[in-house]
Amino acid sequence: MRVIDLEILIALLIVARIVVKYVTLSQEWKNVINEYLDAIIIAGLTALFLISYIIRTFYIPSSSMRPTLVPNDYILVNEFIYRFYEPQRGDIIVFKPPTKKDAPDYIKRVIGMENETLEVKDGKVFINGVPLKEDYIPPEQAPDYEYGPKKIPEGNLFVMGDNRNNSEDSHAWGFLPKKNIVGKAFIIFWPPGRMGLLK
Repeated sequence: MRVIDLEILIALLIVARIVVKYVTLSQEWKNVINEYLDAIIIAGLTALFLISYIIRTFYIPSSSMRPTLVPNDYILVNEFIYRFYEPQRGDIIVFKPPTKKDAPDYIKRVIGMENETLEVKDGKVFINGVPLKEDYIPPEQAPDYEYGPKKIPEGNLFVMGDNRNNSEDSHAWGFLPKKNIVGKAFIIFWPPGRMGLLK
């Protein structure tokens, strides 16, 4: 539901709450109706606050994050968390692509942190010369390319799609400035058969 739709719904419920006072019903029925309307209005206002300031929905348009995320998944993104915590390796983040100003937001996994040296070779990612353990990458999706070694500059991250050979990510366009991060993806909420927390 869009924010504007939710605002209209809340406004209509408030109007209904006022109109109930003038409807010819027993006081007992008016109390019951008002209780339900109050509960729905409070829930709507809470949802409006969350959607506006903390959580946003994001649609997965491509297969770059397979098998973790697949096309047509809908996820929730916490836009508030990185005001208190730094991104961590393994976080799945939504961000504004640094090389395409008008492009839709991207979603990738944080792989390399600032000041680390990252290299991709022999189908593996190496951080400071040590191979990274990545249980979320099926063997057939291991990277078939080489990259680096390169040191990740201060204030930047290195992000990659889980579908390594079908992902436009840091190995293609470079480092991601942390200021471009929109938020952390944390749950798949649609379709119902794929609901679950993201790891």
